[in-house]
Amino acid sequence: MDIAQPNHSSLRSLIALYISTFFSGAWAMIIPTIPVLAGEFGVSAGGAAQVITGFAFGKMAGTVLGGVLLDRKGTRFGLVGAAAVAAVASFCAAWVVWFWLLIFFAFILGATDTLGAVAREIAAIDQAQRNQRGRIISSLHGTHTIGAAVCPFIGGWLTELFNYRAAFIGYAVVSAASVFLGLLVTDSPGEGHGRAPAPAGQMGWSFRAIKQRIGAVAELYREIRVDLRSTYCSIVFATLVNQSQRIIVQSMLPLYAVRYLHLPPSQIGMLFSISGVVIFAVMIPAGFLMDRVGRKWCTVPSTAIPALIFFLIPMTTSFMQLALLIGIAGVAQGLSLGSLATSTYDVVPAHVRGRLQALRRTIAELGSGAAPLFAGYLANTFNPGVPFLVYAPLLLLSATFLAFVSKETLDK
Repeated sequence: MDIAQPNHSSLRSLIALYISTFFSGAWAMIIPTIPVLAGEFGVSAGGAAQVITGFAFGKMAGTVLGGVLLDRKGTRFGLVGAAAVAAVASFCAAWVVWFWLLIFFAFILGATDTLGAVAREIAAIDQAQRNQRGRIISSLHGTHTIGAAVCPFIGGWLTELFNYRAAFIGYAVVSAASVFLGLLVTDSPGEGHGRAPAPAGQMGWSFRAIKQRIGAVAELYREIRVDLRSTYCSIVFATLVNQSQRIIVQSMLPLYAVRYLHLPPSQIGMLFSISGVVIFAVMIPAGFLMDRVGRKWCTVPSTAIPALIFFLIPMTTSFMQLALLIGIAGVAQGLSLGSLATSTYDVVPAHVRGRLQALRRTIAELGSGAAPLFAGYLANTFNPGVPFLVYAPLLLLSATFLAFVSKETLDK
């Protein structure tokens, strides 16, 4: 990957980061279980999809806490702690008898997923130069996506061979392995290392403390250069829309495939695996495109292409048609891998990168948390194809902002 003069420590860290990033995609083993969960717990199809809602709201909560914790505690806190909690939560989720408790553990898994993801990004950025960020982040996100593409097939296979519990146990085993990998990664100390504790007036959850925290968000935004603030806002909106459309695909595509195409869990998992193969093929070219030509060459198509795909998905009548569309969507997702995160790192100052990345992700998670709720309502009221039609215009709007409002952040 052309990382300049890597030493033994950085090479060991990068290898551990890529393996743990691949493992982090194992949560996707749960996706093919959604139709099975509906029958197992006696809930509607839209209700079963709310497992993804719990996961999404967990990601939002993990983002809110993660940015501050990583800026102050360092990356190892997220790499090791998040994986350990995920292993315990996933194992517990396999044995619950109440659906609301399953959603609770999905919430925990979402929080640990985001905390670990941000920690891996920051740890990887510290191993690269500015003109290598696109390739590093793109390949890191690509590695995660490959894991997330392979694992639905494994999850569907385990569900058919045993039951849905096997998918959750599989995620627990992989998360436990990630704990040891996190110990191999060189820690990126946070700004809180070696600093005195904050004054009492700045701690706790009193009205004054909450007001200070709200004011801190505005202060963080003002840390960005004035001419780059509109770019940051465009990136935030694009992240919100991108996150929402991925959640829609994860929660609604299995329901659409079962209801209208009558596909088994293994074929549903295969759809996500097809996407992963395409993403893998696009991953490396996308990284070079970001670093050599420009970030916008990746960010704009990453939202424009899915808009077209969302319009076409409800018109499919066979597995092959749906697989073709998912493959094309994989091209867009491959272009999006790390492009928004890389652009954000270009825009934000280094000393507040964790918190501003967390702010971007938090706003995005608000959308992805609401997306399966709204999509579930639309699916139950109309059919699982309607959510795709509703979200397509938002993708077009995001592409417009990225093309005409956002600035190119690559230094040439």
